[in-house]
Amino acid sequence: MAQLLITGGAGFIGSHTCLVLLAAGHHLVVIDNYDNSSPESLRRVAELAGPGASGRLAVVEGDIRNAADLERAFAAAPADQPIEGVIHFAGLKAVGESVRDPLRYWDVNLSGSRQLLASMQAHGCRTIVFSSSCTVYGLPETVPIRETAPIQPINPYGHSKAAVEQLLADLATSEQGWRIARLRYFNPVGAHPSGRIGEDPSGIPNNLFPFVSQVAVGRRERLQVFGGDWPTPDGSGVRDYIHVMDLAEGHQAALDKLMKEAPQLLTVNLGSGRGLSVLEVVRAFESTCGRPIPYTIVERRPGDAAITVADPALASERLGWRTRRSLAEMCRDGWAWQNANPTGYGG
Repeated sequence: MAQLLITGGAGFIGSHTCLVLLAAGHHLVVIDNYDNSSPESLRRVAELAGPGASGRLAVVEGDIRNAADLERAFAAAPADQPIEGVIHFAGLKAVGESVRDPLRYWDVNLSGSRQLLASMQAHGCRTIVFSSSCTVYGLPETVPIRETAPIQPINPYGHSKAAVEQLLADLATSEQGWRIARLRYFNPVGAHPSGRIGEDPSGIPNNLFPFVSQVAVGRRERLQVFGGDWPTPDGSGVRDYIHVMDLAEGHQAALDKLMKEAPQLLTVNLGSGRGLSVLEVVRAFESTCGRPIPYTIVERRPGDAAITVADPALASERLGWRTRRSLAEMCRDGWAWQNANPTGYGG
């Protein structure tokens, strides 16, 4: 099994991926500054992974923009088992916040990635799985979206992800031996079925699912649905939602592919290929939690698209991966987390 460095491993997607990797027998070093996460998530991950897992999980509190912090992370691996690969989650991810504070997004997402790659280079580590996003496609010209679609982001968050993708491509071209996977996520939701780990955003949630679940548990009064006049069957926007456990398994599949094959630059969508409207998700969540989700339809957000759905064929072909969990499971697991942890990891 491999010794891996996970940046941002205490976050929503990172923590679930750490659990999957520990269950597969890997040894992990996690670096996280807990900007939008909690160390409690990793404590629970070690608990869920079973006996002996805590001995294969080292945690370093630090910032990937800081070379000294990264040096401590690489040094946390045993001398006879150095870091062989990196899964890079650390970054900022709120579209609206990126519009208000683009300098911060470029600093964390691009400068942090540049420093990470420089540290990897210095330590002779040439394998990385990068957490990218379907926001790099901007307003898609055709749906479902293939990996060959134009890269045309429309906000600073999307621009920063596209810039890191380009940096990785330039690195692969300039120096032989790099094994790189750029994974373009669609809409991760849900939680681990145990209800022990899940999504715990700081402040007001930016994504639909945590907002719905916080309304259901009483933390928020009502949901805002952005636009009721989209050209979709019920007028609400349509998105490709993917269970976070499916997404975590997609990272494991990408890592396995990179480690088994020759150096390459691999770019794949991670999505289900099935579109679900906002109101479909609301109704499904109401059915799961047994209570109404009050909502108000408000104006569309600038930059939103009517329909954003992945073409997942390449992930199936190259990684042998596809989504397995249904909307009902997404709602069940998301509600299990929120109901058991109404104030997140803080209570």
